[in-house]
Amino acid sequence: MSEILIKNADFIVTMDGARRELAGADLLARDGVIVAVGPGLASTGRIINAKGCVVTPGLVNTHHHLYQTLTRAVPGGQDALLFGWLKTLYPIWARFGPEEIFTSAQVGLAELALSGCSLTSDHLYMYPNGARLDDTISAAAEVGLRFHPTRGAMSIGESDGGLPPDALVEREGAILEDCIRVVDRFHDASEGAMVRVGIAPCSPFSVSRDLMRDAAILARDKGVMLHTHLAENDEDIAYSLAKFGCRPGQYAEELGWVGDDVWHAHCVKLDGQEIDLFAKSGTGVAHCPCSNCRLGSGIAPVRAMRDAGVKVGLGVDGSASNDAGSLVAEARQAMLLQRVAYGADAMSAREALEIATLGGAQVLGRSDCGSLEAGKRADIAIWDVSGIEAAGSWDRVAFLLAGPMRVRDLIVEGREVVRDGLMVTLDLPRVIARQNQLAQALRE
Repeated sequence: MSEILIKNADFIVTMDGARRELAGADLLARDGVIVAVGPGLASTGRIINAKGCVVTPGLVNTHHHLYQTLTRAVPGGQDALLFGWLKTLYPIWARFGPEEIFTSAQVGLAELALSGCSLTSDHLYMYPNGARLDDTISAAAEVGLRFHPTRGAMSIGESDGGLPPDALVEREGAILEDCIRVVDRFHDASEGAMVRVGIAPCSPFSVSRDLMRDAAILARDKGVMLHTHLAENDEDIAYSLAKFGCRPGQYAEELGWVGDDVWHAHCVKLDGQEIDLFAKSGTGVAHCPCSNCRLGSGIAPVRAMRDAGVKVGLGVDGSASNDAGSLVAEARQAMLLQRVAYGADAMSAREALEIATLGGAQVLGRSDCGSLEAGKRADIAIWDVSGIEAAGSWDRVAFLLAGPMRVRDLIVEGREVVRDGLMVTLDLPRVIARQNQLAQALRE
């Protein structure tokens, strides 16, 4: 039996049904599960002093491309819109192999952990030179984050009118076969699972209608979730209208891509009817505010989605379209963008934190995560609000307004991943050095 007791927190933000914020409280976790939250708890296990700290559920990242941490700030792609950016990066990604995928995932996962993230999805949709989804799953096991990788795919290359080069696309039969392989090998449907696998054709402009439909059928046969990009920018909408004769939401509905087992990335350009469709069907959305800003895609209508009842979580997206992988920065950006679009009262710091924790867990179908209450998994972020970032703050719980952008401690399944602001599960300087060597080789 292993126990961790977090003592004397200034505030514990539970995200429970009543959204309680407990002052001067403790949290006890045993064998990866929260046992109790409240004052005066005791334990003979490891004790973590949280005086001067705010304790929250671990943050949840609902959309990422971990392989892209090797291609940050690439010249030629820095100032391009989505389609032009992709055409710049595809030839570089085609030179990746298993080591590039693995090392880039290690760096991306560590960056997420240091930003307070305990559960992350990943969308890997290209497998050059022998790379496999297994490479990212191995990286997540080493780093120690709860992981929801998705077996992505591209099947329509340039010669068939698609965006990706032919060298990066796969045969659709082989795609479905490998989806079956990774689900059968890695997916764990049990409560507290550290790995769950999803099926995720890249986008409507890189796979066929048949593959979208077949992927949905396969996912439901296997009992796993579905993920793709949808309605990311004006180019995306124009492509859908020209190629399919309908908007992205209608296309998704026709192919079985709505439901509580589906979540779509971006959704910047959803209209009112599509928002209502997602709300009624239980379809989730991964909101990626920094990437949407970086690529000039627009401001997603998160306020309208939330008001309609759509499940919304946050995503950092790939580090080639964001250039950073900080989930706490995404939460702050999400709050600010909704205020820019809809007024200063459009989103509070507390609502943004809810989207980053409980909201993301709901999008990923993880009823066992996202809040700090007895019976939930011990995924816990501890934020030191005694430093200069929060000096003078009257509301320490609103640390997205005035507070740290790096977590002090991160616990996942009752195990420490970050302690005193440093990774404890891997030799991060060594990994960063190898990452930079690989990036230099790609540049040369």
